[in-house]
Amino acid sequence: MRILGIETSCDETGIAVYDTEAGLLAHRLHSQIEIHAIYGGVVPELASRDHVRYVRPLVDQTLAAAGMTARDLDGIGYTTGPGLLGALLVGASFAKTLAAALGIPALGIHHMEGHLLAPLMETPDLPLPMVALLVSGGHTQLIEMTAVGQYRLLGTTLDDAAGEAFDKTAKLLELGYPGGPQIARVAEAGDPRRFQFARPMTDRPGLDFSFSGLKTQVLTQARTAVAADGLTDQVVADLAASFQAAVVETLVIKCQRALDSTGARCLVMSGGVSANRALRTALSDLEQHGIRVAYPSPAFCTDNGAMIAHAAALRMVTGQQDPDLVVRIRPRWPLVELESV
Repeated sequence: MRILGIETSCDETGIAVYDTEAGLLAHRLHSQIEIHAIYGGVVPELASRDHVRYVRPLVDQTLAAAGMTARDLDGIGYTTGPGLLGALLVGASFAKTLAAALGIPALGIHHMEGHLLAPLMETPDLPLPMVALLVSGGHTQLIEMTAVGQYRLLGTTLDDAAGEAFDKTAKLLELGYPGGPQIARVAEAGDPRRFQFARPMTDRPGLDFSFSGLKTQVLTQARTAVAADGLTDQVVADLAASFQAAVVETLVIKCQRALDSTGARCLVMSGGVSANRALRTALSDLEQHGIRVAYPSPAFCTDNGAMIAHAAALRMVTGQQDPDLVVRIRPRWPLVELESV
């Protein structure tokens, strides 16, 4: 089967074609970073309008890159949630309309399942059960996966997601948007031991996360620095490095706990923050203890159409499809409510 994937859940328009036999054939991505950067975060209305502007041209470009026409498609997968309501509507409406015109099935895909399964796109032989760390701007979750569609929530964030904390901290330090790459860049010149930030909720049992307090600690230290010698480039670098170290160590501690509690010997990580090199390096240390660790290539860490096409292919090959042409979206949609394959 050749599946077209459409991702429009937030601020990136992602399109891809995935073949169940040949793998990923082509993918294209349009990022809205420049649009939202001046506001320091995503503006939903602007995001929706930009998806409308780019979804059709990107589909045409992706099909051409795959050496296909729309008539060669066997199905369409699209993100139906969670995400921004208007942005989701753009992708879902386009997908349903195109599927109806071509007389092929469409299937709404859970955005976070796309992320969760993304490592399998490049490394399909990962052993089950596995623990998945989904870490992005909107989510920080630990999931136990025993099969495609069989997920158990182990822990989640009680406030800010890790990516959101990166964005807010970068804004406090006037580093720009998106915050994750900016923090990582500046942190390379910083001392991660200069500021002793907490490792939130690691001093008690459980697998939930909380990152909102970390940005408050950064703000307090930044104000202290301003009152003393000023917020110099080195102080900013040290704050960024110390903040990043706190987030990374917290995530690693929780991942180890999740592996211990489930008995799983495989850990996958995906989502925008999974591209962070410091986090990847820290988690790779688990391999010394017999844990297999996998994550997507950097191009497939942030939102993209390839992960949606891949997830749709895994489901549609078993016969799953939307029951009708009604456009349904779920801006809020717990991952554990998904049907198994």
